[in-house]
Order: sequence, then structure tokens, then C-alpha cells
Amino acid sequence: MSAAAAPADERLSPVSPLRRLLARPELGAVVGAVAVFVFFSFAADSFLRPASLSTILYSASTIGIMAVPVALLMIGGEFDLSAGVMVTSSALVSSMFSYQMTANVWVGVGVSLLVTLGFGLFNGFMLTRTKLPSFIITLGTFLMLTGLNLGFTKLIGGTVSTKTIADMEGFPSAHALFASQWTIGSVTLKVTVLWWFALVALATWILLRTRAGNWIFAVGGGPDAARAVGVPVVRTRIGLYMGVALCAWISGQHILFSYDVVQSGEGVGNEFLYIIAAVIGGCLMTGGYGSAIGSAVGAFIFGMTSNGIVYAQWNPDWFKFFLGAMLLLATLLNAWVRKRAEVTS
Repeated sequence: MSAAAAPADERLSPVSPLRRLLARPELGAVVGAVAVFVFFSFAADSFLRPASLSTILYSASTIGIMAVPVALLMIGGEFDLSAGVMVTSSALVSSMFSYQMTANVWVGVGVSLLVTLGFGLFNGFMLTRTKLPSFIITLGTFLMLTGLNLGFTKLIGGTVSTKTIADMEGFPSAHALFASQWTIGSVTLKVTVLWWFALVALATWILLRTRAGNWIFAVGGGPDAARAVGVPVVRTRIGLYMGVALCAWISGQHILFSYDVVQSGEGVGNEFLYIIAAVIGGCLMTGGYGSAIGSAVGAFIFGMTSNGIVYAQWNPDWFKFFLGAMLLLATLLNAWVRKRAEVTS
């Protein structure tokens, strides 16, 4: 009598393209982006002009640069409410150090990098040592940085804004790296778009092709279980917060070298825009799920909506309403997509 055939391992069975598509975190965001694009294409005559595309990409990139590390942090199961003011802190440190020390602006840029990374290290260290929720830790950092930004700026400069550093040595080269732009035909491409694309590509590679990416998903899915299988939970969390700080430094230098001066009160509230872009892009509030590409799509939706309302000549006071509606719709759509993926799996 022949032996009964062994049951096939379901892990080795082929996966259909539909299942792969439904399993992608950014699927809902892509559908939403197409809907927003089509809507404003009809609602605003100037929406499809090359100059409008340039403005949309720039708006998306300023949010997207920060949405990338915030998305990775959310996949790891944490939040950072200090991300918005940290951008301003980075710019203020560069400007004030360069001006007060009459040094090459690159010295200020380097000092700002170290200081900003220190903020990220502080957030990660406090989170892992105190075991307090990241909401409390980063809310405290947010309040401290808000006070430091205003207090130090007024103490050193006597006003709420920094002094001009446009005539200092090193400014042209720093401007070229952080705030330059190129005109290709009718489209003006700013360097922040390149920074944004590069960060999305790097973050996607980390998440999908490296051991660190597996650690991020594991920590977000369940830190205790991750720790039990040897995942360095503490190092991973600190690294994620320092990633947010690094991108805050890049964004801060762009603000400084684009406008030459920095207002100490800027950045408050932007942390919610970064989180919204990540959530619209498919990141779960509970962690363990999401993608860097999704955060880019979420930032692009933000850019289309914020500028599309202007091109359609609507009252911009309604922007926050549309942003909130998109957040709710994206969350519901992502939940529906996940359920469909589970049904077909």
C-alpha cells in the first residue's frame, strides 16, 4: 500500500498577484492619491500646469522628508511629537552658532547636526529607560524645545528671529546643498524633492532588504516577543528616534538656507502633518505595519490638497477640514484593504 502524500506546506504555495497587491500598506494611499488628482484636475483649471506641479512637489517634499522617518518610527510602534519644533531648533542652532562665532556656516551646520542628533538620542534614551509612553516623553521634549527656541533666540539676538548669515563664508555652498533649484523646461525642481526621493529609497531598502528592517517590524508588532527572539529593542528604538532627528536636521538646514533667517516660533503643529502623511500612507497607529513609499504618497496627497484648494480658488480655511476627512477616509480604507487581504490569504 502506498504511503499517503504529505500535506503541502502553505508557506511554499504560490502567492497570487491580487494577494500581493492587497497586502501592500500603501495601496489605499495610492487609490486616494489618484482620486485626489482626478478631482482637482477637474475642479481647478491650473492644477495640471507644469508650474503647479513644481509647487505641489515642493510642498509634498517639505512634509515628505519628515514623514519618512516618522513612518519608520510608527512602524516601530512609537511617536515623536517633538519632530516639528526639532526642525526649527536645528535651523536656529546653525544660524546662531555661525553668527555669534563668526565662523564658516559649515561649522554651524556641523554643530547643529550633533545637537539635533542629541535630541533624538535623548528621546530614545528616555523612552527606553523610563518605560513611559512615547507620547509623554516627546510631548515633554516638544514643550522644552519650544521654550528653548524662543528663549535662546531672544536672549542671544534680542528678537524672535535670527540675524542674516547670507554674507558669511560657506553660505553659497550650503545653499546649493540644502536649498538650490533647477529649471527644466517649465518645471522648477527644488533640491528638497531629491532629498525626499533619496530618503524614501533608503528607508524602503532598510525596511525590505536589511536585518534592521526586520527589527523595526518586530519591535512594532510586539517588543516583548521581539526581545525574546534576540531583537535589540533598545538599540532599534534609539536608532529610529535618531533617524527622525537626522531628517529634522536636513529640513532645518533647508529652511535656514532658503530664507536666510529663522523665526523661533516656526514648526509648532507640523508634527501632526508628518503623522497624518504616514497614517494616510498606510501606517497603523498600533505599529508593525506600514511603508516608506506609503508615507511619500501621503505627503503627495497633502501637497495636492493644500495647493489644489488654492488653485480652485476655494476658501483656504477649509483646508484643515479636508485634511481631517482624508485622515479618516484613509484609515477606514486601509482597514478595509487589510481585511480583504486576510480574506484572500
